[in-house]
Amino acid sequence: MAKNEKVERPTKKSDYELRFASAQAKRGWIDLKATIRNPLVDSWEFLTRTPLLETTTNYRLRGELGVVSRDGATHERWQHKPTLKGDARIWFYVVDQVVFLKQVHTSHPHQTKT
Repeated sequence: MAKNEKVERPTKKSDYELRFASAQAKRGWIDLKATIRNPLVDSWEFLTRTPLLETTTNYRLRGELGVVSRDGATHERWQHKPTLKGDARIWFYVVDQVVFLKQVHTSHPHQTKT
């Protein structure tokens, strides 16, 4: 055991695992961690417990943006908003018990602006 070794946050067996599906998602996550840390922790907790629960801040994307392909399979793409009033967005899809973070935007993505 190393002195001062960080204790990782434990998860329940029913929890989902979060993984980056792109380098952009990892960079965006790091940027959000630096700017909206507390809401990002709340997002992490939501996405590891109930990523497929539809709410005003978590829902399926529509049209062409609503589908993502990975390894020859298609999956529903979801959008999660870390804050109600902010522009940050997390785009993800779920395979089994894994939530793949495809894109993490620090500002409102142009693709969904109407």
